[in-house]
Amino acid sequence: MYMAYSNNPHLPRVRREAVNFVLAGRSTREAARHFGYSQGAIVQWMKRAPSHRRVLIPTQSSRPHHHPRALLQAIVNRIIEIRGERGQCAEVIHHRLLGEGILISLSSVKRTLKRAGLTYPSKWKKWHQYPLRPLPEKPGILVQIDSMQEGVAADHLHAYALLDVCTRWGYAAATARISTHESARFVEMARQRAPFPFVTLQSDHGSEFSKWFTKRCTSRGIAHRHSRVRTPTDNAHVERFILTLQKQCLNRIPRSLTAWRKEIPEFLGWYNHERPHMGLGMKTPLEVITSY
Repeated sequence: MYMAYSNNPHLPRVRREAVNFVLAGRSTREAARHFGYSQGAIVQWMKRAPSHRRVLIPTQSSRPHHHPRALLQAIVNRIIEIRGERGQCAEVIHHRLLGEGILISLSSVKRTLKRAGLTYPSKWKKWHQYPLRPLPEKPGILVQIDSMQEGVAADHLHAYALLDVCTRWGYAAATARISTHESARFVEMARQRAPFPFVTLQSDHGSEFSKWFTKRCTSRGIAHRHSRVRTPTDNAHVERFILTLQKQCLNRIPRSLTAWRKEIPEFLGWYNHERPHMGLGMKTPLEVITSY
């Protein structure tokens, strides 16, 4: 029989002392009166008491072992049986169960497969680590990077943007396409032009910042971390830089890759050397860099 659960760390010792009290010749009624518990509790402790008097009587949780709305074992067995036939996915299994008249949710099918150890990670799934976000105390410690595209799908224009969180030094470049190789090439261009070394790059989970990109960064001594999923504010600085680039440069020039490649470098010169930044106390990024 399971006793009521308690967080009292001394209760196992109290049980042992109560049992020893009875084994010394006292009655369970006397033990109940002495320790302040019911006689029924003392009787149950006597049943659970080990042969050795010095062994504590541990607290057992009263948590139920079966949920009243748990799936029937026959349904669980059927899910495992269908999985074993051809290794079909949870969606197909769910569809087949509905066809057999078994009303069950897709999440229940997935949960059953996971508990049975019949799920496995896809080799295409990106498993990202989330190390602690470094404090941008100096230039280059935390550099955010992102890509952008403009226009309809058949006529996209692409660009990369990069921003140092500490100094707000920014860099951008137009590109014909977005890919991991283009991302690595853009980072190398930014490294050559930046007046400080890059320590950590932070990006979102786009395919252009996949494992290959991470390996290329690591080979160059740059750590690469991803922002949290569905948390665009993690990359808020570079997102705001992209908005500034669009409003104060791209929207004012002809929409073409040639025009972008010509005007973006001129905008960067003005942005980093002349434009006062409210987040920097009306200083320019170059003025902040020279102060370090």
